[in-house]
Amino acid sequence: MSVASIGSGQVRSRRVDLWILQVVVALVFLAAGTAKLAAVPFMVQLFDQIGLGQWFRIVTGVVEIFGAAALVHPRLASFGGLWLGFTMFCAVLTHLFVLHTNPAPAIVLGLLNILIAYLRRDDLAWLVRTATKQI
Repeated sequence: MSVASIGSGQVRSRRVDLWILQVVVALVFLAAGTAKLAAVPFMVQLFDQIGLGQWFRIVTGVVEIFGAAALVHPRLASFGGLWLGFTMFCAVLTHLFVLHTNPAPAIVLGLLNILIAYLRRDDLAWLVRTATKQI
């Protein structure tokens, strides 16, 4: 077995691991977004406590579902990671300053999304170059 074949196998393994991470995180956000759009009583109560109205629950659900879809799209995964990472940053602030609850799940999800965006940074650079060519 050559050094080149070992290296390519490791790269392929890392790529598969990243796709597994993206799918798992996407499923979490798909479930959370669906629960918000389905008006699961816990979500309705949570957004009542936030105090911005139920429209905010719906918008948040849509944001999470679009972010989940972006995470599993080959060229949009980095954007989805940034999108959902920022969403979780806002969630952390909400947990700390509005709800006064434990922000740990939002922190973990935010960090996972930032990791995805970082590991897909080449795709993000391509996306930025493509978008700026259109302007």
